[in-house]
Amino acid sequence: MTTTFLVAVDGSEGSLRAASFAAERAKAGKAKIVLAYVIEWSPYSFHTPEELAERHKRREEEIERAHSRVLDPVFKSLKDKGVDVETVVHHGHPSETLAEIATNKGAAQIFIGRKGESRITALLFGSVAGTLVQTSPVPVTVVP
Repeated sequence: MTTTFLVAVDGSEGSLRAASFAAERAKAGKAKIVLAYVIEWSPYSFHTPEELAERHKRREEEIERAHSRVLDPVFKSLKDKGVDVETVVHHGHPSETLAEIATNKGAAQIFIGRKGESRITALLFGSVAGTLVQTSPVPVTVVP
């Protein structure tokens, strides 16, 4: 059975360092990496049918942007290093969604950068990394 590592990426320098760090460990242990990007999304809103259609369109555009701007460059970099890698994009609360992805993918460990793109949110509500360390079903490595 192949070991799977989940790596949270958001385009920040911290997430790129986490991906690089995880790639070194994956190559050494012949593990697979799942790169995950989470788009913050609240299911708790009420909309008209027209607003729902617009929201769905925006959601599809966000997924495409996540792949082209964030995931695809990291994917290519890791593939070029000989790492077995796949990508996923999900909508939801970042730390909860990352924990769910880890469970669903059978990840043995999660790698995440200490500082991500959302600094204002971190100041108000706490960091994704900090929350994930407390709630993850698997060990979390926070990369400085």
